[in-house]
Amino acid sequence: MDRIDAMRAFVSVVTEGSFSNAATAMQLSPQLVSKYVSKLEERLEIRLLNRTTRKVSLTEAGTHYFQHAQQILLSIDDMESKLGGFQQKPKGTLRISAPVSFALKHMAQLITDFQALYPSVNVDLQLTDRKVDIVEEGFDVALRIGQLKSSSLIAKQVAPIRVILCASPDYLKKYGVPRNPEDLKNHRYLHYSYMERSNKEEIYQWLSIESSQRDGGLSSNNGDLLVNAAIAGAGLALQPTFIASEALVEGKLVIVLPEYEPETLGLYAVYAHRKLLPHKIRCFIDFIEGYYGSPPYWDKPIPAK
Repeated sequence: MDRIDAMRAFVSVVTEGSFSNAATAMQLSPQLVSKYVSKLEERLEIRLLNRTTRKVSLTEAGTHYFQHAQQILLSIDDMESKLGGFQQKPKGTLRISAPVSFALKHMAQLITDFQALYPSVNVDLQLTDRKVDIVEEGFDVALRIGQLKSSSLIAKQVAPIRVILCASPDYLKKYGVPRNPEDLKNHRYLHYSYMERSNKEEIYQWLSIESSQRDGGLSSNNGDLLVNAAIAGAGLALQPTFIASEALVEGKLVIVLPEYEPETLGLYAVYAHRKLLPHKIRCFIDFIEGYYGSPPYWDKPIPAK
């Protein structure tokens, strides 16, 4: 027996004056209302109502129980009402961790649009390419790029992330265009420090091996710097299109060895719990899903020149 339902049935019988009136008010059958009250009395081991063919009346114990039950139900209804309003209008501070380059290029408008829809939510956006511990560091959501491994966290894919090998036209004119991975031994590689190696990424394997055998390489933990270095003619960069797309469209960079493009990664929104998820987090997860388009706007075809 649901204790709250039984309590509601009892209070309704008292306030409505009869089982039939209470049944109408609760949209239940009189038999079910009577059963709820009887089960409640059995559980309490005391009679709450005196029943006759014409009316019902409270016993002394029933009077005391009615007063307390009424207050309890009013408190529950008030709490649910407040929570319902909170669900309709999410409030509080939403703490988000996001990769540096992606956030700088693609999150300002997203946060602006999100807060226009939910003005009572404050956003604390922290940028780092380090893999944060969401629970220990107090984040509500973390955006991560890669091929996520199994974990206790919940992850929803936001957008596919293409990774391309690129270089400036001037660099390729000077050093030649690679036609296959073996040709990469004659080129300089701009290495991203946080790149995770994958057996399927043949380009990355070749670049890692060959660049380690030459002097004058460049390594950095920031993709924007490496793309700018590639534009300046410093070498080949293996970078996501969300960083390189503008330079590709403007002709400052061109894709090298497109037939060997690494496996597509993903941008994921990662959060800690599925049950009892705060509404501010649920609203953000729902909002960011599909926000960037499919394919994302930075992967639109490059206009022919």
